[in-house]
Amino acid sequence: MSKNKETLEALSKEYRDTIPADLRKTNTFDWYLQQLYDEPTIARNAHQRVADMFDYYGKTYDEEAGVVEYELASEDPLNDGENTFYGRVIHEAIHEFVNKVKSGARGLGPEKRIKLLLGPVGSGKSDFDRQVRRYFEDYTSRDDGRMYTFRWTNLCDVIHDQDPADDVVRSPMNQDPLVLLPQKQRDKVIEDINAELDAPYTIRNEQSLDPASEFYMDRLLAEYDDDLQSVLENHIEIIRFVADENQRRGIETFEPKDKKNQDETELTGDVNYSKIAIYGESDPRAFDYSGAFCNANRGIFSGEELLKLQREFLYDFLHASQEQTIKPKNNPRIDIDQVIVGRTNMPEYRDKKGDEKMEAFNDRTKRIDFPYVLQYAAEAQIYEKMLRNADLPDIQVEPHTLEMAGLFGVLTRIEEPDNESIDLVQKAKAYNGEIDEADDVDVKKLREEAEKMADIGEGMDGVSPRFIGDEIAEAIMDSMHRSRDFLSPLTTFNHLEGNLENHGSIDEESFSKYYRFLELVREEYKERAIEDVRHALAYDMDEIQRQGEKYMDHVMAYIDDATVEDELTGREQEPDEQFLRSVEEKLNLPEDRKDDFRQEVSNWVSRRAREGDTFNPQDNDRLRRALERKLWEDKKHNINFSALVSSSEMDDEERNQWVDALIEQGYSEEGAKEVLEFAGAEVAKSEMEE
Repeated sequence: MSKNKETLEALSKEYRDTIPADLRKTNTFDWYLQQLYDEPTIARNAHQRVADMFDYYGKTYDEEAGVVEYELASEDPLNDGENTFYGRVIHEAIHEFVNKVKSGARGLGPEKRIKLLLGPVGSGKSDFDRQVRRYFEDYTSRDDGRMYTFRWTNLCDVIHDQDPADDVVRSPMNQDPLVLLPQKQRDKVIEDINAELDAPYTIRNEQSLDPASEFYMDRLLAEYDDDLQSVLENHIEIIRFVADENQRRGIETFEPKDKKNQDETELTGDVNYSKIAIYGESDPRAFDYSGAFCNANRGIFSGEELLKLQREFLYDFLHASQEQTIKPKNNPRIDIDQVIVGRTNMPEYRDKKGDEKMEAFNDRTKRIDFPYVLQYAAEAQIYEKMLRNADLPDIQVEPHTLEMAGLFGVLTRIEEPDNESIDLVQKAKAYNGEIDEADDVDVKKLREEAEKMADIGEGMDGVSPRFIGDEIAEAIMDSMHRSRDFLSPLTTFNHLEGNLENHGSIDEESFSKYYRFLELVREEYKERAIEDVRHALAYDMDEIQRQGEKYMDHVMAYIDDATVEDELTGREQEPDEQFLRSVEEKLNLPEDRKDDFRQEVSNWVSRRAREGDTFNPQDNDRLRRALERKLWEDKKHNINFSALVSSSEMDDEERNQWVDALIEQGYSEEGAKEVLEFAGAEVAKSEMEE
């Protein structure tokens, strides 16, 4: 039991430290004017603020991929990495999204477009959208992201028909206080602050006051004989504006309802019926600014399943995006300033894409593809995150389990290669970065070919990570029920296979293909399991070092057209070509590629020698694998593989050594025994076939 106990005082202090110091403070308009000259960025528009937000939390540039990775997605610093995103294609999508926002910040056009996140179910577009909203809330609470709005005060002192309940009225659209200045005077201020602004964009604001604020300004100016200073000093208070999705301020999420009951007032606001009796129906004070576009002003509008909306209902988005205005029923147009983000799945997109009547809407959208992850190592990280964020039972996930589940997912998403020299699994490995320098595989070309073959884009179809994650969870619980404290790939495969046809998002036409992919994954796992057992049964560092030195002696002699001393006789002899090929063939190197490989390892050894490093075959992955496999071939005939399968010999001392060697590779004790039996049976079977 923990001896540390929190006190209310400590908790209260911790909470207070998270609140902006000036959140409850009011200031004068003159104070705000001076703040503008000191820090012009407080008057940024929505695109500029969101663009700066991505940079604020950190970024790194991947020069090879040409992609900026933003840490709010790649690291999730606010939540200790709980909501990180994995996979090159995802970070390419995020990079593209931010580029569009940054272009909008500069006024290049995308500020007048809907950012439409398109992808299959479970591809991460909703999670990313949610992440952006959460970080925007945090950013606006920090000094770097601060923004301000205003409220009208003491209205009843001047406007005699004003409802006493409305003596103080917050800006209904949370507008920037700059809009209180007439445009000519406003432009002078903006020109001044832009001269001091250190940013890749300029401050712009040509918005009109919302109708209610326009009404108050007109009535007060009339009362004060057009003395703007008196109006602003006597009736305006400047307040801090922090985005809050729950309070529907600066962030709004909009979800489609029943198609038959869609109402544009959900977006643009409606009459406030409680105020009609006081002000009258046509009075701007009787309007309720509760529409989604109103609530999102100066921040982010997020439209879920946007293309499920009726075509007529989507017309409101045309003005909201292109003209940056909304037109409530029986009311004048209202200027808005927000980043409009929409999300949609593939069926709705295909349906609307072919609709000629949607041409205007489609022209006002910027599509950003969010495909499934195509690197199975990154896919495995998604499952690791799922397990990390859950109350995982006391169970060990065995090596290769998540990677092989990820490989299955990737195989269902990538296009079959239009090249006889590479198969589907090899393509998945190439995408995963598992390419030897000597392999003739052009990943860029593979991607380009796939994009031409795919309907919309590679990775936009296939099995969802949600399905695989659900089956991993089921496999964990099944293992627990059977008193197995480990999760193996074999158990996971069984659950994937057994539930493919029970998943509603997988069409019947894909069943046979996906079963075939599972068999490919089983075969890949068999090779990896045998490799692990091979490592455990035949691994001898001293022997590998000796064989490695011998190999390099003969390679150097071969390259230099020299001789090498025979180990037994001491006589000079030609390089042992048979020995060299016995190593190289373990990497499936054909005869016509041997010179390239030999030159490659020779250059590697020479480079290390110049740097003062001694030769160690363990430091060269390809050479190490080749030597390990040769050592295995030399020793496997002395291993009784039937003993690996027989449970009667589980306590055998040699067998326990093998189990210990596998435990060193990350296996649990029971998992090591299972993989020994599995790999032993497979090797014994192949031995019999030979």
